[in-house]
Amino acid sequence: MTDDLATTPAVQGLLERLGLGLLPPPQGDGPTGRNRNAAGRTTTGRAVFVKQLDARQPDAARRFRRQLAYEEAAAARPGLLASPECLGWDADELLIVFEWLEGARSGSDLASDEEFDDELARKAGEMIGTLHSLPRDALPARGTGTAEPDPILLPPLEFFDALPLAYHTQASGASLEAWGMLQRDAELAGALRRLRAEEAAAPSSFVHGDLRLDQFLLHGGRLRLCDWEEFRRADPARDVGAFVGEWLHRAVLDIPSKDAELSGPSPQLSHQDIVERGVAELNRLRTRNVAFWEGYRAATESARASAPASAAAAADPALPVRATAFAGWHLIDRMFASAEQRPRLTALDRAAAGIGRSAVLHPEKFTTVLGLEA
Repeated sequence: MTDDLATTPAVQGLLERLGLGLLPPPQGDGPTGRNRNAAGRTTTGRAVFVKQLDARQPDAARRFRRQLAYEEAAAARPGLLASPECLGWDADELLIVFEWLEGARSGSDLASDEEFDDELARKAGEMIGTLHSLPRDALPARGTGTAEPDPILLPPLEFFDALPLAYHTQASGASLEAWGMLQRDAELAGALRRLRAEEAAAPSSFVHGDLRLDQFLLHGGRLRLCDWEEFRRADPARDVGAFVGEWLHRAVLDIPSKDAELSGPSPQLSHQDIVERGVAELNRLRTRNVAFWEGYRAATESARASAPASAAAAADPALPVRATAFAGWHLIDRMFASAEQRPRLTALDRAAAGIGRSAVLHPEKFTTVLGLEA
């Protein structure tokens, strides 16, 4: 189904004010996502990508201001932060226009095709390390955006006590089954509460806040990072753990494709078999995390050397352990994302939860396994 966002008066007016021309009506399905999107070449030949946040969502205005805060920080440091160029916005309509990276491939697609290699992972680490090294005064004093340091509300600790009625009435059977499993796990709930307390006491930096492989874009040989609606000051271990957690998740996802016993309707492997094969797959992918961590440390160490008196990229020896715990939660969170589409949990869902649980409970035992050498 096509979206007529491109031809709405709000978009046409914004594009004209920016001197970009007009977008023609869409000829097929446009880009997908939780926001309304449109992409194409305008009447002036400019390739643009237009995004509009849904004003009906209670946090839409704040997410929009966070995106603007990032764009203002990026504009103040041309070439330092690698993301698609922002061409302008309309705050009243929650519209923002970017250069369209036509033909770009997402990091998740590259990973599926075994093309998100160690070199790209190192570049990703350098990008995140550079972001985390921004000084506290990186935002213009009179900027439009905001990067309030309010906490990221995941994991949702209150769900371990009781599910909100609104969530319960809309959740899939698999999601309810998963929460029933987790709510009986007092040890996991306690570990997550300790992690949130450690996070609150840790040095903060500017973070992406919602890092996933599909938000990396490779275009013209250059890696970019998009979707900055959760940009804020927070624990940098969030971003590091999310990247590591993506490869942990991919290791579990790849088990069926590596083993015919899991590809049928009735998998014949035990839970322990699945865990063992997941660990073997993670060992194969571990070099991505090693390369990412090398790039990350190189960027943050360079920042400390060039500006030792700034608050940027503060040394934090406990970051790898917290990041490992966040990687464990990331795996559990991704289990919920897939469970939303099913009536029951699968053997792989339970294996993912088990591996994630181990990383949350004992992160210090898994930092080296996941590639985060001290």
